[in-house]
Amino acid sequence: MTATPKAADPDRSHDMNPTGETVVTNSRHPVHRAIIAFAKRLVPLALAASFVFAPAIAGEKQAWVGTWLASPQSRWSADFALPVKIPPKLENQTIRQTVKISLGGDRFRIVLSNEYAGTPVQIGEVHGAVAGDGSKIVSGTDRLITFGGQAKATIPPGTSLISDPVDVPLDALSRLSVSVYLPQETPLSTFHWDGKQTAYIGDGNQSASSTFAATGTIDARILLTEILIDAPANDGAVVAIGDSITDGNGATLDADNRWPDFLAERLASKQIAVLNAGISGARLLDDAMGVKASARFSRDVLAQPGVKAVILLIGINDISWPGTPFAPEKSLPSFETLIGGYLQLAAQAHAHNLSIVGGTLTPFEGALSGTPLDAYYTPEKEALRQKVNHWIRTSGAFDAVVDFDLLLRDPAHPTRLLPEFDSGDHLHPGEKGNRAMADAVDLDILVKN
Repeated sequence: MTATPKAADPDRSHDMNPTGETVVTNSRHPVHRAIIAFAKRLVPLALAASFVFAPAIAGEKQAWVGTWLASPQSRWSADFALPVKIPPKLENQTIRQTVKISLGGDRFRIVLSNEYAGTPVQIGEVHGAVAGDGSKIVSGTDRLITFGGQAKATIPPGTSLISDPVDVPLDALSRLSVSVYLPQETPLSTFHWDGKQTAYIGDGNQSASSTFAATGTIDARILLTEILIDAPANDGAVVAIGDSITDGNGATLDADNRWPDFLAERLASKQIAVLNAGISGARLLDDAMGVKASARFSRDVLAQPGVKAVILLIGINDISWPGTPFAPEKSLPSFETLIGGYLQLAAQAHAHNLSIVGGTLTPFEGALSGTPLDAYYTPEKEALRQKVNHWIRTSGAFDAVVDFDLLLRDPAHPTRLLPEFDSGDHLHPGEKGNRAMADAVDLDILVKN
């Protein structure tokens, strides 16, 4: 990958929260939206204190940095081609979720999102612990997670809630268990569809239980959207934003073998976190299974504390969905429209002094053949992919390019994935393909800021 110059300063300002502490007031970040929303509503001082978000400022040795991310999605209607895979609501139930963090530290915070709901979410109790096998937690590591010093909290519609710091040291690449008790009827409107991790649902308040009596499981994320770590001020994060290839649709459940997971292993020794902002079904230009990348780039990338660089791999669904049950009335986008979308994201990254790496779109001939999505691949769509990839490689719009297309394609049939890298659906890489993708990324461009 070859670097090219970029300019401009980060677009972040400082303000005072109700406690008088300095905070970053970038309202595009869920943490910062929470600060602003609650300050405007004149919440009690104790509750407002829970939204203090401490960035690195001159002279500080520590800073809060994202170490894990699951981009929030809005629940879609039942007539869409894919089911949401989560219950419509929870009531007097606990959900226990496990996450593998990337960057370690002495303290952590969690972020719970109610971004897409029309009603408040009542939080009864939340606990965090080092994760054990399955739904178990490691003895002696369980901690009550509070919000402004209180165990109970309310997340208003359209906002997110950040916890108080939790004094549990976490190693890089370790696993954290977060258990959320929902005492009242809670419609599930904000979630992350393709979690690739088993979450456990049980009756009553089991948030502090060392073992968990599950009545059901799902593989989506509910409410939990981010983990922040208290890290040295020179540590940072890289965001991988994309679709199901980044979200890990071809990866193995509970195995943490998506390509951003493998990239996190490579960056751990360099004290750089990897945030996976992939959304299965995501597109560059249009909403569906989550808002379009051009609309969520601010939330998922620019507003992340400590972000140094972004890797962009998106566009294959914009090309492949038209004419399928996913987008039956949609026409194939023009080359110029797609390029305009990429240029806008590159400009936003550069305006915030971030390096942006462009990834070429991966081969997809034969994808989902023999299913109702048989029109996912056509020669016309392939021609557009080739044209877009040529532009990504040669335009100079990005600080560097990682040629995932060249890496993953079958030399004997370049419009198809190499069988060794194919998960089996001819669209998503499997474990070997994901590892190869992570290994292809030049780390120097990610850590230079």
